[in-house]
Amino acid sequence: MTGGPAQAAGSTVRIEDVDIRFGDFLAVNGASLDIAAGEFVCLLGPSGCGKSTLLNAVAGFVPPASGRVLVGDRPVTGPDVSRGVVFQSGEALFPWLTVKQNVEFGPRMRKLPKQRRAALAEHYLDMVGLAPSAKRLPGELSGGMRQRVQLARVLANEPTLVLMDEPFGALDAQTRQVMQVELDRIWRESGKTIVFVTHDIGEALLLADRVVTMTAGPAARIKEVYEIALPRPRELTDPDCARLYRRLRDDIGAEVTKTLRAQGLDDGHAGRTPEGAGAAVIGETHGR
Repeated sequence: MTGGPAQAAGSTVRIEDVDIRFGDFLAVNGASLDIAAGEFVCLLGPSGCGKSTLLNAVAGFVPPASGRVLVGDRPVTGPDVSRGVVFQSGEALFPWLTVKQNVEFGPRMRKLPKQRRAALAEHYLDMVGLAPSAKRLPGELSGGMRQRVQLARVLANEPTLVLMDEPFGALDAQTRQVMQVELDRIWRESGKTIVFVTHDIGEALLLADRVVTMTAGPAARIKEVYEIALPRPRELTDPDCARLYRRLRDDIGAEVTKTLRAQGLDDGHAGRTPEGAGAAVIGETHGR
């Protein structure tokens, strides 16, 4: 497209021995991780394990108590347009603005010329498949469509890093699966680095180059990093994918069991595989 965006390459991310505290509460302890430019990384773990907290540190919303985060070799000291955040709820959109106006909002705040703003909005709305809905209001859209608008709005700011905090968590199962396929396509087309928080094992396997599991909090740590060297598109029924699913399920299930014990809720089956007590807490939302 003439006048369209010159796509910025994805940026590297380096998390160096990061502690995150809220008062006396140690939420994340000694997290270290390197992410390559253009990589898709999922942070995976049970609720309360610090996934979103670590993501917020990368976004610049939460300052580390110690250690540091670098994006593209620059220390993160606060929010920045180069790091776009897609939240779980489509309510983050401005309901009084049209789809196109929502996508143009960031470039307008950056004082880009009108023609440039329009070109960016048209390009990214076309990328997320919503060009025909440009004049509609968010309230006239489905949940999945609103999430696509959110993604287009973030991409229109031309970030090198996209941070996604359980963006499909509020969607029904069928819409969620469609959005996963679409996100995989958009990631490959855009070349952005994506860090994606989820508690859904299947979602992580379908999307990620690497899956990073975290221990149960408080003082959550990065537990394991899994390389997902499987061809795309992926199917959870593929034997190699199914084997990885079981490894991740056991890994996360062990952390769920620790949480249950700490809460005094262990039913006497703490040593059992997550196919028992743990899996009931994790949930397998794909039903596959």
